[in-house]
Amino acid sequence: MAHANAALTPRHRLRLARLIVEGGWPSSRAAEFFHVSWRTADKWARRYREEGPAGMVDRCSARHTQHATTPTPVVRKIVHLRWKQRLGPVPIAAKLGMSASTVHAVLVRCHLNRLTHIDRVTGEPARRYERDRPGELIHVDVAYAEIHDDEKAATAAAVLYRAVAWFAERGVTVERVLSDNGSAYRSYLWRDTCADLGIKMKKTRPRRPQTNAKIERFHRTLADGWTHKKLYRSEDIRRAALAGWLHQYNHHRPHSAAGGLPPITGWTTWLGITASRSSGR
Repeated sequence: MAHANAALTPRHRLRLARLIVEGGWPSSRAAEFFHVSWRTADKWARRYREEGPAGMVDRCSARHTQHATTPTPVVRKIVHLRWKQRLGPVPIAAKLGMSASTVHAVLVRCHLNRLTHIDRVTGEPARRYERDRPGELIHVDVAYAEIHDDEKAATAAAVLYRAVAWFAERGVTVERVLSDNGSAYRSYLWRDTCADLGIKMKKTRPRRPQTNAKIERFHRTLADGWTHKKLYRSEDIRRAALAGWLHQYNHHRPHSAAGGLPPITGWTTWLGITASRSSGR
C-alpha cells in the first residue's frame, strides 16, 4: 500500500521510471506529465535502475541508526548528583565529562529536569540581565557571604563596608548597591554608609521581589548547595562549610550564563581587558 501522502502509487512510479529509463524521456518532461517535481522523477528513475520494479514500493521511514542509550551506571550518577547536590545539567556534565545536552535529556526522561519537581516552587520566571562591568551593581539582602544573627542596620552597614573592601582588594570598585525595602536599608545609617563609600543606593519595587531576582536565585543556589545539602552534625560545622562552598561556586562551579565557565572567569576577563586598555593609552 502506498503512503497516505504519496504523490504517486507504485504503479504510476513504475510508469514514470520506465518513461525516463527505457523511453528516454527527460526527467523534467516526465515530472510535468505526472505532476510531480523533477527531483521526485529522478528518485524513482534511479531506484528503477538500481532495483527494478521492486524499488517502486515504499520503504520503512524508521531511522537506520539510533542514538546510543546512556549507560545505566551513568544515569544513576546523574540522578544522584541531581538529588543530593541539586546540580544542573552544566555542572553535572562537567563532573562526569559528558555533554550538558545528554545530561538534560537524562533528567527529562527521569522527570528531574526542573528542580520544582523535587523541591520548592519558585513562582514567577526570572528575567535575566547582565551589567557591563563587575561592581557596577551589587545586590544585597539579609546576607552577603557572611552569617549573622540579626538584620539590624548596624550589621548591614558593617557587611557593606567589608564587601566593598573585599571587591577593592580584587580590583573592582562598587558603584551601586541594590537592596529591598527592609528597615535596615531604609535607615539613616545605611544611607550614610553608602554616601561615605561613594555608592549610589537603589531599592527594589515594593512587593516585587522579582526585582531582586539575582540575589533571590543565589539564595536558592546557596540553600541547595550548602544550607540543605546534607545533614550537618552542628550549626558550627554548617557555618564552617560556607567558605569552601563559596570558593567552589566562584572558582570551579560551571555557570550556564558564562558558557559553562565559573563566575570568576568573567571577572578576571573584564579586569584583563581593562588593564590592556589602560596600558595602551
